[in-house]
Amino acid sequence: MASPLRIASVNTNGVRAAFRKGMGDWLDARGVDILAMQEVRASTEDLENLLGSEWDILHDPATAKGRAGVAIASRAASASGKASIHRVTFGDDDFDSAGRWLEADYEVGGTVVTVVSTYVHSGEDNTPKQVEKYRFLDAMSSRMPELAHDGALALIVGDLNVGHRELDIRNWKGNRKNAGFLPKERAYFDRFFGPSGSPVEGVDGSVGPGLGWVDVGRQWAGEVDGPYTWWSQRGRAFDTDTGWRIDYHLASPGLAATVAGYWVDRAPSHDERWSDHAPLVVDYAV
Repeated sequence: MASPLRIASVNTNGVRAAFRKGMGDWLDARGVDILAMQEVRASTEDLENLLGSEWDILHDPATAKGRAGVAIASRAASASGKASIHRVTFGDDDFDSAGRWLEADYEVGGTVVTVVSTYVHSGEDNTPKQVEKYRFLDAMSSRMPELAHDGALALIVGDLNVGHRELDIRNWKGNRKNAGFLPKERAYFDRFFGPSGSPVEGVDGSVGPGLGWVDVGRQWAGEVDGPYTWWSQRGRAFDTDTGWRIDYHLASPGLAATVAGYWVDRAPSHDERWSDHAPLVVDYAV
């Protein structure tokens, strides 16, 4: 029996700093076939030097140097090999999504799996930053049905900067008016995961069609707090597990049915962290 396709996603919070702190050791030991990264904040040459020649690297840097940046790396000797095609255009023509959305198609066992690495804006309520965040979520809402058409195997991974439900944030009561847990933001996720084509009422009272995608982390963990994927660098948030679950694997139904394992690679201690986010590692029996 062939080994599952192992796909990992992580917001590196600056990939060069992450490698200095131990990301390379984690990657060497984890057996990852496809690695999606967000907040790369480095050049393609930097990525090539850090990862080495055994990885095929796709990278979409942000318009502003040193900001955002998304990448997907595939191990050349693995089942996924090299991407057959990739795309970075996203949303309206006047929408700057550079460094935030990267799609790649991989042929695995005779079938195509599309992997998207994405970094949604953090936002700030009642500011232009929040307007851009909603534009991004609108563009996602339009693209997701296209990615999943006719039973296609598609996966959107990354730092989506929204805690969907109260289970996803330890201090949810104190964050109800903050970006990342606003009702309007969460309503997008209600529709992402609602029954395909059926009217879905969001937590903010809005109604729209469900898209039928699957939140792999919630499906795997069940109705429990977290497991969280991000902790503030301030105070003792990591030590007390006062975190947010804002990193996701969103899978089309066909791909979600193949999930064979899900892990949040939380560091053993605060001092051993190489990012403020924990990697998500998922096995897909494609």
